[in-house]
Amino acid sequence: VESVSKKEKVKQRPLALNTVEMLRVASAALGMGPQHAMQIAERLYTQGYISYPRTETTHYPENFDLKGCLRQQANNPYWAETVKALLSEGINRPRKGHDAGDHPPITPMRAATEAELGGDGWRLYEYITRHFIATVSTDCKYLQTTISFSIGPERFTCIGKVVTSPGFTEVMPWHSIPLEESLPHCEKGDLFPIGEIKLLEKQTSPPDYLTEAELITLMEKHGIGTDASIPVHINNICQRNYVTVESGRRLKPTNLGIVLVHGYYKIDAELVLPTIRSAVEKQLNLIALGKANYHQVLEHTLDIFKRKFHYFVDSIAGMDELMEVSFSPLAATGKPLSRCGKCHRFMKYIQAKPSRLHCSHCDDTYSLPQNGTIKLYKELRCPLDDFELVLWSSGSRGKSYPLCPYCFNHPPFRDMKKGMGCNECTHPTCQHSLSMLGIGQCVECENGVLVLDSTSGPKWKMACNKCNVIVHFFENAHKVRVSPETCDLCDAALVDVDFNKAKSPLPGDETQHSGCVFCDPVFQDLVELKHAAMRHPMHRGGQGKRQGRGRGKGRRPGGRLNPKKPKDKMAALAAYFV
Repeated sequence: VESVSKKEKVKQRPLALNTVEMLRVASAALGMGPQHAMQIAERLYTQGYISYPRTETTHYPENFDLKGCLRQQANNPYWAETVKALLSEGINRPRKGHDAGDHPPITPMRAATEAELGGDGWRLYEYITRHFIATVSTDCKYLQTTISFSIGPERFTCIGKVVTSPGFTEVMPWHSIPLEESLPHCEKGDLFPIGEIKLLEKQTSPPDYLTEAELITLMEKHGIGTDASIPVHINNICQRNYVTVESGRRLKPTNLGIVLVHGYYKIDAELVLPTIRSAVEKQLNLIALGKANYHQVLEHTLDIFKRKFHYFVDSIAGMDELMEVSFSPLAATGKPLSRCGKCHRFMKYIQAKPSRLHCSHCDDTYSLPQNGTIKLYKELRCPLDDFELVLWSSGSRGKSYPLCPYCFNHPPFRDMKKGMGCNECTHPTCQHSLSMLGIGQCVECENGVLVLDSTSGPKWKMACNKCNVIVHFFENAHKVRVSPETCDLCDAALVDVDFNKAKSPLPGDETQHSGCVFCDPVFQDLVELKHAAMRHPMHRGGQGKRQGRGRGKGRRPGGRLNPKKPKDKMAALAAYFV
């Protein structure tokens, strides 16, 4: 032994707890994701166990009742002795931290037991309480011993630590100095035998995947997000399958996440680097401090992102190339269904949600109605764009209607919106359109029109093109057509019905009759009102009144009038349908 030196040192107690530190510890030590930890903290707050959990402040105000909060914890068996000792000897003022001017640090506000909170709630509450007690405790003091010694011509140094006053580590034992760090007593000149000599050959290894706690630290460092939004951002990248959470709460990027980042780097690196988000956050802070003008910052930021968006769209082919290398292209999936109106080749039906049609030759994708079945509609074509029509159906007890894939995504008329089928199309002469198959105004909703389902025979029906009303009529009829003529009483379109002679319900063995579905007494016993059985409650079209579909309550496209629905007629209809 060449020399022995000893020096007293101090391990400082922690700063008061803010949101970011709580989330970091919850992930690293408690194994909770940031979003989950935040939800538990909010529940503890609403139940009155802790103070408001969203804060950037690590400094207690002068008038904060630290002793009152500490007394609440005097009877908990886990830390009662430490708390009572602090109350009798006097608490230490917490370290001066950062005052962000929002809320006080996260503090336990009343006592709780594991039985009260249970599971993760108790684990997070226990950490918050131990952290608070530690902030008003003394620092941990220890004696550091440094020993220098020589083996032949080589000099070596080793350092050991011995705790002299545990201080805050009594309630945060994971911060205590382990016993194995202590060294045996020795003096200058002592001799020790050499037990073993090793020479190791190793290689450097790449860094491991980031943990959630490390990511939170980096997000705080680079100004990405706030205490409130950091857990949301991390949860988003998990839900969008950009990363997966591995053991130890490590975030492993998926192929999708890696391709996205590489694509952004290739087109515009600023979209993926933390610099631009951090710059926006700094501008927002300047607005909060009154040093920047809100409208100028807003206009400037929107202009930047607008320019970046247009540049990205113009350069999107670079992203597509990377995607195709890493994933099966869309063209390789699905089965041929209907012909494209542009190249007249078969488009493939992709059944995986959201279901859609894809033309590999034109490299175009067309969205379709969801929560139903799609099949080819008699190989008929749209007169506007020559695309083959497809038929959407929600089942035998539900609605069905044809649609043109192109018109469904690119409305051909100004009074149409994206997502409308042929039963809402205002084409004046197409045989599948609302103009040719519309019968009358819906008996339940204000904006809907009852449209003949020409595919429903022999169990014929008409369905509202807005809500889920279905009217069954003329079962076993051979043919049902919408007449160009209208009813004198209600202005609904007349219907021409042709029955088979053997199954005709018409009087006098007649097989043909033309009349109004609503007013004609011959048809009264042949009409039944029902509601469509939908596969999903959020089916497009919904139920009840719908506004903003580009329809007035007056004249229907094609020149026919909707039924006026006078009160006495509505009462009669209601009684009749019941």
